Amino acid sequence: MRQILFLLIFFPIVSLSQKQEGFNGKLVYTISICDSSLAKYLPPKQMVIYTNDTLIRIENETDQLGKQVIIKHMTLNKSYLLLDLPVGSFAVQTDHNVEKQDSFPYTFKKRWGKREIGGLKANRLKVTHSVFPEPLEFLYIKKYSNKYINTLENFPGLPVRYYIATVDGIYRYELTSIEFSKPEKDRFGIPSNYKRMTFDQFMDELFKMQEQAEGPQEK
Repeated sequence: MRQILFLLIFFPIVSLSQKQEGFNGKLVYTISICDSSLAKYLPPKQMVIYTNDTLIRIENETDQLGKQVIIKHMTLNKSYLLLDLPVGSFAVQTDHNVEKQDSFPYTFKKRWGKREIGGLKANRLKVTHSVFPEPLEFLYIKKYSNKYINTLENFPGLPVRYYIATVDGIYRYELTSIEFSKPEKDRFGIPSNYKRMTFDQFMDELFKMQEQAEGPQEK
């Protein structure tokens, strides 16, 4: 479980030298497994992102932990993972300035022409990865930063169609809608009933609760 949470929390933060417009609004992505034989076991899910260009809220449905919410502050380089578990509600803090970041081994090459997606004209990339059976076409919006996604290091813009390799297989993320309006500030707050703690404190808490549930061990 520690490894699963690590993948959920720690994303590489990337700063680009090129000038790009700030984005305020809402992005909705559909996430689907590429292997059609697994589609009936892993139905499509949605990822919803809200941002005011300083704060980001990412909402996901996961098979292991149910609904999760990530609140990220881009200037402070910190985030909270909000979890609603049967044993309580937790806000697990991460400081990206001190934690080691893992990189995703993607390489890409720009391609000519554009494609329309979500009502926007998107640029094309030919992307290779060590687990991709063949290069895949990624799409991105050049004028917006990749910081709202933060899973593709050195990506030249906002990904609107991309692929992520996991232990279950390769997942396709595709933008299905975009709204250009500043979200309410309340979306980026931590509810008062959530217990704030570091990742290590959270894991210690889970281990203690597991030991209590199992009861005293027989000698």
